[in-house]
Amino acid sequence: MARDDSAAPTGIDFIKGHGTLNDFVILADDHAELDLDESLVRALCDRRAGVGADGVLRIANAGDLVRHRVLDALPPGVHASDWFMDYRNADGSIAEMCGNGVRVFAHALVATGRAEQGVIRVGTRAGLRPAAILTHAGDRAVVRVDMGEPTLLGVSSVQWGEHAFAGVAVDMGNPHLACVVPGLGEDALAKLPVHERPVYDSDFFPDGVNIEIATPVVGGRVTMRVHERGAGETMSCGTGIVATAVAALADSGRATGEVTVAVPGGEVEVELRDGGSALTGPSALVAHGTFHPTRLQSTGMTHS
Repeated sequence: MARDDSAAPTGIDFIKGHGTLNDFVILADDHAELDLDESLVRALCDRRAGVGADGVLRIANAGDLVRHRVLDALPPGVHASDWFMDYRNADGSIAEMCGNGVRVFAHALVATGRAEQGVIRVGTRAGLRPAAILTHAGDRAVVRVDMGEPTLLGVSSVQWGEHAFAGVAVDMGNPHLACVVPGLGEDALAKLPVHERPVYDSDFFPDGVNIEIATPVVGGRVTMRVHERGAGETMSCGTGIVATAVAALADSGRATGEVTVAVPGGEVEVELRDGGSALTGPSALVAHGTFHPTRLQSTGMTHS
């Protein structure tokens, strides 16, 4: 639905938060009245001219998102009255799901008085993702997210320059290629050019893919780096962490269990069980302020 630009706000209030340094600009737009187009998302996420983030989390009522045609329909399990995490990558593209984002989103709902501590229904484009606030101390929280059942899609490969890796394709509501590399240690992992654009099978992943490179599981722990579609390398990726746990356990001959996944931004716990998975980790709300889209012209950006 087209919006009247003359009625657009001169300033947009935001909260800045992160989950293991996977950072987000959070916009409270309860009735989905903001025209959250690609140029505005890119401007908000710009680390020099904007607030800076890996993506934008809009807090909105699910039914209002349908009414404004942001969503075509309510995803599976999501009610019209639920709070919905309208997630956008830093390049402005829409993403189906973000595990770190759900933790920060649920934390922000409690911090702003939109929900009470406990289990919170969070709608996403991948369906309902209940989030339990385990501990809450103002700007810090520990949150456990029901991530749903991972779906194995087959095997594929990725290449960065002279480096080629095979991996397991995992659907977490969004697409992943999780590569657990035999014999890879943490020092060698740190030297890989994960920040560069990877080459992957675009026929296998027509909508793009998040790619994880990880060490084998040792003592219930793996170390991972990730290149996210629409954002590049990030310090953490919740859905990618679960996908990596799936691949790491499969590599050791198991389908269920618990894995600690270390990423550049910290550590997160994954539980894989028959028919489902859970992700437990920290959330931090670090700042709030007002972003002024009218200032985009002075930075060479435009917002339509």
